[in-house]
Amino acid sequence: MKNGRIGICLIGAGRAGMIHANNFKNKVNGAYMAAVVDVVEDAAKAAAEELEITKYYTDYKEVLKDDEIDAVVVVSPTNLHKDIVIDCANAGKHIFCEKPMAMDSRECEEMEAAAKRNNVKLQIGFMRRHDASFIQAKEVIDSGVIGDVVLIRSNTRGPSKPRPWMYDIKKSNGVLAELNSHDIDCVRWLAGSEIKSVYAIAGNYRNREVAEEYPDYYDSVVMTGVFENGIQYSIDGAAYVQYGYDAKVEVVGTKGVIHIGKENGSNYTVAAPESGISTPYINSWMTLFKDAYLAEDIGFAECILNDTEPKVTGHDGKMAVKIVEIGNQSIAEKRIIEL
Repeated sequence: MKNGRIGICLIGAGRAGMIHANNFKNKVNGAYMAAVVDVVEDAAKAAAEELEITKYYTDYKEVLKDDEIDAVVVVSPTNLHKDIVIDCANAGKHIFCEKPMAMDSRECEEMEAAAKRNNVKLQIGFMRRHDASFIQAKEVIDSGVIGDVVLIRSNTRGPSKPRPWMYDIKKSNGVLAELNSHDIDCVRWLAGSEIKSVYAIAGNYRNREVAEEYPDYYDSVVMTGVFENGIQYSIDGAAYVQYGYDAKVEVVGTKGVIHIGKENGSNYTVAAPESGISTPYINSWMTLFKDAYLAEDIGFAECILNDTEPKVTGHDGKMAVKIVEIGNQSIAEKRIIEL
């Protein structure tokens, strides 16, 4: 480490990657941005300029031999995660890997094993566990205020038109992976148990123009089942809803209920003769979870500096990927699957 601070390298300079990088630039004690990697040289160079650093690469393997870099933030396409994470672990670099962790649970196991073998930290980017509202809800659940938990319902719906590669389920693993990975991890965490059964149904309602070329593609999904401890769960996801970014959770207990998340993008409401009553809607996950992204970046630095376990581990990432696999199997086979 340079002057006791962790040298961070961003691998993948897209929107989510730059959120992390700008946090590490000047908001995370004990860490600093050392380099950035992107396969598009112009993107790598532009990111380095924004971060006010001089070092950038187009090949992540250059990072493996760079002694200034102590840790990497991996925000590349999911199908590249496994090789990048394993190579960085073998080079002794600590790893923050965005979700989904990998393409399948077997890849996740290989990544977990590499991190353990090389004694490096592996944190997965499920930021809801770092969000103040979700943390408070978890504390309330554990306190017993709402009684025994009966049902956890979670949804994530995004406004953006899917990018072309997302239509191929073999490449994207579908909405369950791209959007509902967060919900799967969240309900596991709040329930304090593993999922026992999965039943999922899905359909393509907003992107019918690709139905002939990609008959398996779905933009809306509902997944339900039961945890090992008896708690019921329900997850729904949707892409290209267009009205805004919508992420909410409801926890129903025997004595009470908890609602987490908000739809409104502001604390004001407008009433006018022409439009009636209206309020602005949240249009991006970047707005809703801005503070949670910073908290998880701070947590990553602290687990390295204090040699503690990350709040979201490789095992958590693997379990979310596993449930995505089983959910897609349930959709294809039209049946309940018991784990």
